[in-house]
Amino acid sequence: MKFKTKLIAIITIVALLVTQSCLFAFAESAAPIASATAGADGPAQNPGCGSQQIIMLLVYVVLIGAMFYFLIFRPQKKRKKEEEEMKNSIVLGVDVVTIGGICGKIINIKDDTITIQSSIDNTLIEFKSWAIREIQKPVSDEENTKATK
Repeated sequence: MKFKTKLIAIITIVALLVTQSCLFAFAESAAPIASATAGADGPAQNPGCGSQQIIMLLVYVVLIGAMFYFLIFRPQKKRKKEEEEMKNSIVLGVDVVTIGGICGKIINIKDDTITIQSSIDNTLIEFKSWAIREIQKPVSDEENTKATK
C-alpha cells in the first residue's frame, strides 16, 4: 500500500477510537446524574441527557463523513479528472511516458491503442491508452531562459 493510503487508514482508525471513547465517556457521565436525581418514587427523567448524546453522536458521524470526503473521495475525484484531461489531450507527435517507464513519441493513435516510437533505432511499440502515465510538455525558449537565470 502507498504511504498516503496507510496514513488515511491510521487516521480513520484513530478517529473511530476517539469517537467511541467519547461516547462511552458521555454515557458514563450521564449515569451518575440519573442515579443521583432518582428519588423514592423511582428513577427521575433527565430529558437533556439523552438528547445531548444523540447530538454528539450525530456530530461525530458528520465529522467522520467529512473526513472521509476530504481525505479519500475528493482527492480521488480530482486525480481521475486530471487523468481524463491528460488522456483527452493526447495527439500525434507528443512525447509520453508509459506506466512501465518507456519514453517515446506518439506516431499512431487507433481506438484504444497508441503506437509510440522509442529510441534512436525507431522502435515501434504499441500500448493501450490507459498505459500512458504522463505527457511530457516541450520546453519552450522562454521557459529555457527562465530556467538558466
